[in-house]
Amino acid sequence: MQDPIRVLIVDDSALMRTMVSRILEEAPDMEVVGTAMHGGFALEKIPRLDPDVIVLDLEMPKVDGLAFLRERRERGIDIPVIILSSRAKRGARITMEALSLGASDFITKPSGAISPDVHLVADTLREMIRGYGRRYRLLKGPARERGGKRDLPPAANERPAGPVLQSPGRSAPVLPPQVVLPPRRVVPLRRPGVPEVVAIGVSTGGPSALRSLLGALGEGFPLPLLIVQHMPPGFTKEFAESLNRMCALTVKEAEEGDEVRRGMVFIAPGDFHMMVEEEGGRKVVRLLDAPPVNGHRPSVDVLFESVARVYGNRSIAVIMTGMGRDGARMLGEVFRQGGITIGQDEETCVVYGMPRAAHEMGVLHLQLPLGEIPLVLEKLARQSASSGGDVSDSSSSS
Repeated sequence: MQDPIRVLIVDDSALMRTMVSRILEEAPDMEVVGTAMHGGFALEKIPRLDPDVIVLDLEMPKVDGLAFLRERRERGIDIPVIILSSRAKRGARITMEALSLGASDFITKPSGAISPDVHLVADTLREMIRGYGRRYRLLKGPARERGGKRDLPPAANERPAGPVLQSPGRSAPVLPPQVVLPPRRVVPLRRPGVPEVVAIGVSTGGPSALRSLLGALGEGFPLPLLIVQHMPPGFTKEFAESLNRMCALTVKEAEEGDEVRRGMVFIAPGDFHMMVEEEGGRKVVRLLDAPPVNGHRPSVDVLFESVARVYGNRSIAVIMTGMGRDGARMLGEVFRQGGITIGQDEETCVVYGMPRAAHEMGVLHLQLPLGEIPLVLEKLARQSASSGGDVSDSSSSS
């Protein structure tokens, strides 16, 4: 049996340290190896405790969470950090700053800085720790000695990209030879047309995955992107602004009536479904205050359903790291309408839930490491721009 994932908890509240420790120690595959009341103590303890994951509060005396992350980066410490963040507006701002400083992900405390109902997010926290802890161990090597050093294998999203999409004789896309997908259970109504939009659904592990993907797309990327990232209200605007600062494309939190235009990236606002509609020859964003779908608002399924309906075979849908099955069903509808569907592979997902569901349904054209997804999108966009017609034949979504 594999050793438990080793967790260090950093929070100035003794109550929170105790409650989070109890939540984690209920899981047989986790061990709380230590706690610290601020970032300074945590930095002192890391060499001795050698944790696989750090759970970090941000607002602490002496050395707060942001100062800890800056010092962690200076020291070259690569242990993944999960932020336990307040829902307050200031909490959203500093949480996004924490992500820019190298934190892997965040989860919001249900009721403020000292949150006695933190058990409400226990499952999500444990799943995050499993995902980041296992990936950290994989990248370090399973046989590493605690506190020792060894040559590291390349990260999955850093390995050289193999062949991506080809379109010989304008036929349907060809899979890279290393990708094995289950038999198709859905028969497309038509072949892929010239892509006009990219729709992306992502959840747990999404903040860092989206930073990687969007950061790799060039300024001239010709297609608009519509993104549903499961994230609470108050955080998506700050998240969009943080992405806008670090990538070549223009990123914004979507607003009702936004025109879907090339070079734009729209992030669904927290607590609203996002969909696209055609209006007077234009494609526009619609926001819905409707009940959650698959337990989520925004829901990836809502976005994918509208993309399949409006764009048909002139769409690309990407499903990435995340818990559960949100997005898989309506990604199947994009596939059925002839759109191109891409899933992130298990090795580079923090949580291989949403892509797994789509994979098992047999509705993916491609399943790729995170680092190869922007290469495929760029290639499809170039094919689209140069063909002046269909990437596979002359059929359209109508």
